[in-house]
Amino acid sequence: MSKMLKAMEPGWREISWEQALNAASLPVARLLEKSLDGRALDFDEGLALTAVEGDDLLALVKVADELRRRTVGDRITYVVNRNLNFTNVCIVGCAEVCIQGGLPKDLQGGYYADLLRAIKTRLPELHIHAYSPMEIVYGTEKTGMALHDYLLMLKEAGLGSIPGTAAEILDDAVRRELSPNKLKVRQWIDVIRAAHGLGIPSTCTMMYGHTERPEHWVRHLLLLREIQKDTRGFTEFVPLGFIHSQTALFRTGRARAGSSLREDLVVHALARLLLHGYIPNIQVSWVKLGFEGSLACLQAGANDFSGTLMEESISKAAGADFGEYVSPGEFRALIRTIVRTPAERTTTYRIRKVFEQADAEERLPLGIMSRMSRMSRMPVLAATGHAPITGIGY
Repeated sequence: MSKMLKAMEPGWREISWEQALNAASLPVARLLEKSLDGRALDFDEGLALTAVEGDDLLALVKVADELRRRTVGDRITYVVNRNLNFTNVCIVGCAEVCIQGGLPKDLQGGYYADLLRAIKTRLPELHIHAYSPMEIVYGTEKTGMALHDYLLMLKEAGLGSIPGTAAEILDDAVRRELSPNKLKVRQWIDVIRAAHGLGIPSTCTMMYGHTERPEHWVRHLLLLREIQKDTRGFTEFVPLGFIHSQTALFRTGRARAGSSLREDLVVHALARLLLHGYIPNIQVSWVKLGFEGSLACLQAGANDFSGTLMEESISKAAGADFGEYVSPGEFRALIRTIVRTPAERTTTYRIRKVFEQADAEERLPLGIMSRMSRMSRMPVLAATGHAPITGIGY
């Protein structure tokens, strides 16, 4: 049994961050102590943490979880939301199997704004979280409008916030491997900064588990940190494991078979450390990780369980086991299995309700109850890897 797996044997939850830190190697312990002291880690320090194994991995996970506790407390939030997949037609030719909205060739320039107006006319109080930087750039091309003016039009039509997807890895060489027709890094940054400048907040994401290397994770996270220093417009960071099985990128041997469990833990924990003091919310993607993987990462620095995804369709069409719908009661029941307090939030992280006590609506999702008795030893860590779940962007 590997040192990493031994570190995660029964009783790992009862190990304090102090105990884990004391068992770590001196170089790793020093880096973790620096982060606990509130001092920002640099590129070389972040890169060193991507290689942790065994006791060092456990220390990274535990320290990230402690930073999470200090930053946002012991609540795990979720949002009741609905995904509208208005089309899956796209001209970009992406290497990923799922595109949440798509870029139809014959799209009318005013369509995105018209869609917002139609929704707000019927539901004026609804917060609309829509249009990735890729779609926004496409909208400027279709209308001929300047980026600032186009975003202002969308805001006036009812846009509340945007998903920071189409980020993949913010490195142009990697992006050319994934999808050469997608945005350049500079374009993605320009859209995000322009949106934030107009008071339109966004999420931010990173896709991992394909052709990238650990140094790309660190550069990506540090770039997000630099943007957030200036704009304070990111509401959360969402790591997204690459879904490999139905992609040409994987079938032609140009990408690995998604992320390992170790990578999932390292990426979520590293995000907590590198973004500490700047982006308070780290979200798990349950449609990518599954429930048990999500619960593991929620104990490795993450604090948000994502959304209920009513009637989301693209993930299921791509063959996902997860991604269609989870009820609020199921979210709360899952959260209580790791002794944390569920709270429903809005898109922009205003708390709507805290559920201090369980209620009659809470039940574990079908199929997971038989596995819950084994959760004390974090069974998802009992293998060297796992098959990621096909999902969607955020």
